[in-house]
Amino acid sequence: MTTFTSAISINKPVNEVFTYLADFNNHQQLMPDSIQEWKSSVDEASFSIPNMAKLALKIDSRLTNEEIVIIPATKPPFDLKLKWSLSFHNDHTEVVFTIDAELSMMLKMLASGPLQKLADHETQSLKTLLS
Repeated sequence: MTTFTSAISINKPVNEVFTYLADFNNHQQLMPDSIQEWKSSVDEASFSIPNMAKLALKIDSRLTNEEIVIIPATKPPFDLKLKWSLSFHNDHTEVVFTIDAELSMMLKMLASGPLQKLADHETQSLKTLLS
């Protein structure tokens, strides 16, 4: 597995951040503008990445105010798992977004940059939206 991680700190209570992330309808606002054909419910989302793939994801588990795990709802081009981890310290919430992807050497060369950019974009968008 190849892991891509991005961490931020948000000046909001952990329950506010968790509530936002626990609803897949809110995740469209975290995605880059290039994402197309977004469809979502509270538990699932599907979208396409131009010239790459169409993905369907679902929330696999929610651990209140601590963690949200997202897995593919249909067979993706490669195995992956996304995880939002939350912890509250003093007056702010620490957020870590992790993408674990099973990439061949060729895919690793092609996808590592875009996947790290996606992780960073989602956390920065979350910080902007909730600050």
